[in-house]
Amino acid sequence: MEKITILGCGTWGSALSQSLALNGHSVCVWHYKSDVLEKMSETRKYPKLDDFTFHENINFDSNLSKCISKSKIIVVSVPSHAVRELMIQSKNYFTNDCIVVNVSKGLENNSLKRMSEVILDEIDIDEGQVVSLYGPSHAEEVIKGFPTTLVSASNSESSSKKIQNIFSSKLLRIYTNNDIKGVELAGSIKNVIAIAAGICDGIGYGDNTKAALLTRGISEITRLGEAMGANISTFSGLSGIGDLIVTCLSKHSRNRFLGEAVGKGKKLKQILSDMDMVAEGVNTAKSVYDLSSKYDIDMPISIAV
Repeated sequence: MEKITILGCGTWGSALSQSLALNGHSVCVWHYKSDVLEKMSETRKYPKLDDFTFHENINFDSNLSKCISKSKIIVVSVPSHAVRELMIQSKNYFTNDCIVVNVSKGLENNSLKRMSEVILDEIDIDEGQVVSLYGPSHAEEVIKGFPTTLVSASNSESSSKKIQNIFSSKLLRIYTNNDIKGVELAGSIKNVIAIAAGICDGIGYGDNTKAALLTRGISEITRLGEAMGANISTFSGLSGIGDLIVTCLSKHSRNRFLGEAVGKGKKLKQILSDMDMVAEGVNTAKSVYDLSSKYDIDMPISIAV
């Protein structure tokens, strides 16, 4: 049994905490809003997940120092735009032998850095102590026990395998990959393509258009990834075409939902104000546009978004 901390208790953080608790691990969940945390602790419910009750192995704590310092495995599950500030706030609480598991998908605006790079900017640990856990995985289906696959990516084989062992279960299959750059690029940029897929839905286009969009979408993601030094084969895997498919097609996809509203003629500002969850593709689109210019890569779908 491991003592594991989850930083951020959105739908995905909640689903992961449940999966880990069912595996027999002791889980401490932190959230930036103490009142929300207290309510979840009392009710053992997460308001955006139906028929869901937190496992008894899950505890809630608003004390960031206490949560992090007592764990060797820390899962970063906040929106990508909040990762750097959270790392700055908590940098002194991480132990030298911890593993930080990033599940946030996005590319930081201005710096254009991946989330593992943002984490390493602020925390004094080796790059092999950071693992990104990505893949086609909607929380709504994970908590229902639907079979799901993820990729544990790290420059360190021992770290990626350790996370594979901790998270794996009969219903959650974890693969390992040493191309953390490719995994993070694929898992982040697919949100931009998913917005485009949603726009097609909102306009009223059909399956022909969606198929073309996915096919050409993974092509331009791969072009950028190759230019940035990632492994081409990564983009045909779970964090690439796998995550792209589920995010572009699923009713659970926030980015596809946002794009659909845009396609129906709604203003982005209004859509964002009405959403109670984060669509990562909005900010990532700006970073992808800058990266396509920096590396001189043709990315017509992403640039259009």
